[in-house]
Amino acid sequence: MFRIHTPDQSGPVRVKICGLQTPESVAAAADAGAGYVGFVFFGKSPRNVNIELARDLAVDVPLGVAKVALTVNADDAFLDQLCETVPLDMLQLHGGESPERVAEVRARYGLPVMKAVGVATEADLADIERYSTVADQILIDAKPNPNADLPGGNGIAFDWQLIANRRWACPWMLAGGLTPENVGRAIELTGARQVDVSSGVESAPGIKDESMIQDFINAARKEHSHE
Repeated sequence: MFRIHTPDQSGPVRVKICGLQTPESVAAAADAGAGYVGFVFFGKSPRNVNIELARDLAVDVPLGVAKVALTVNADDAFLDQLCETVPLDMLQLHGGESPERVAEVRARYGLPVMKAVGVATEADLADIERYSTVADQILIDAKPNPNADLPGGNGIAFDWQLIANRRWACPWMLAGGLTPENVGRAIELTGARQVDVSSGVESAPGIKDESMIQDFINAARKEHSHE
């Protein structure tokens, strides 16, 4: 199993490019220096892939780049098939999974689990505390609007000052409305050592732009190139 390295304060910021659907975009993310590539398994998303396509994409991911499956309130039957078919390094739970469910999934599949937590106000930070004791990593994302179709990938940001230089019991990753233009500022404000992007490197919903992927990773790393 691929070892997910814990990000440190002195190394480069690690970048996750999520919602990949083509061999070209996977190669572009890896070539640009992404630490993680993400595949979305959620039917309502324009980035949705089926298990067979994800398998074909995952086998070509270079060693050293973690392959992450994003699921939303998936049951064991789906996760069984997913983990048996696709060579994964991490499961990302992006729905309303309870801390108990996170622990259950982690134990059942023997893979690191990243739990997404939506943030809109300071009150939401308590959820990060709850999940940080059972998950291997936390993805801190913008909380979607109550009527939104997607739990993530909506291209909206939250007030980054809410989590400025905070620390939790496990590593965390910043997501939500990040783009090549604002990711440096987001890292500066929050102290994030990992960032996640999906819609922010797309020319249209679900269509990744290879030059934007490169620009995003360059911008994320430039902010701390002096360290």
